[in-house]
Amino acid sequence: MNLWKISTFVLLVALGATVTLSAVTPAQAEPQPHMQAALTSLKVAKDQLEKATADKGGHRVKAIGHVKDAISEVEKGIAFDNKH
Repeated sequence: MNLWKISTFVLLVALGATVTLSAVTPAQAEPQPHMQAALTSLKVAKDQLEKATADKGGHRVKAIGHVKDAISEVEKGIAFDNKH
C-alpha cells in the first residue's frame, strides 16, 4: 500500500467521521462545531497513521508528529475561544 493510498484512506475515514458526527449532532448548537469536527478528524487521522505499516521512509512518523501538533493547536484554540 503506497503513501497516496494510505493518505486517501485516512482522509476518507476522517471525512466519514465528520459527516457521521454532523448527522447525529443534537438540535442545540454546539460551541465551536468546526473546531470540534477538525479535532475529531485529526484524532481519526492520527489513529489511522499509527495503525499503518512502518515502512514509509520516516514520513509516517513525521506525519504522526505533525498531526499531534495540529491536535494540540486545535485544543489550544478551543480553550482560548472558551476563555474569551
